[in-house]
Amino acid sequence: MASNLFYVGLDEAGRGPLAGPVTAACVLLPQDFPLEILNDSKKLSEKKRDAAEIIIKEKACYGIADLSHTKIDEINILQASLLAMKQACEKMLLSLPDWCKKNNIDFNKIELRAIADGNKVPDLAIPCQAVVKADAKYPCVMAASILAKVHRDCIMKEMDKIYPEYLYAKHKGYPTKEHREICKKIGPSPIQRRTFKY
Repeated sequence: MASNLFYVGLDEAGRGPLAGPVTAACVLLPQDFPLEILNDSKKLSEKKRDAAEIIIKEKACYGIADLSHTKIDEINILQASLLAMKQACEKMLLSLPDWCKKNNIDFNKIELRAIADGNKVPDLAIPCQAVVKADAKYPCVMAASILAKVHRDCIMKEMDKIYPEYLYAKHKGYPTKEHREICKKIGPSPIQRRTFKY
């Protein structure tokens, strides 16, 4: 029975920025996954994150979800982060039957538990526990942190092409001194979180 128990990891990227979406990922790793490529996404170089992302998407069952800057302003960043985790988990669960078939796992016998990074539990269809700094302790959460970070960074690089004067490719919307000064000088961009002070 133990071999049918899988832990799925949940993490988000983009709680702190002044602009752009918050992104969450949910990841279920296979038992033969090369864990040595994983770490907290903040501790990996961009090159290592990008390389790990390819392998995670190739081998794992996963879901990724974004909530926009307008939704963040509407429901606050904590609730938006938790809702993004819920949506990411729902996407992962939709992919699970096909993933199980591909990996010769009996979908009807699989048992899931979730670990969410942080101190709040998202509203999931499966049992979940919140663990502070889980992205430094559990491989499945490390994998989720990598997917969320790479995905959100890609969005902000695209936003940089639309709004080049805000330098989003450089700081990804985080509250750097440079970002704050640009906002004060030319005003907030269309993807700015209006409930955040800049």
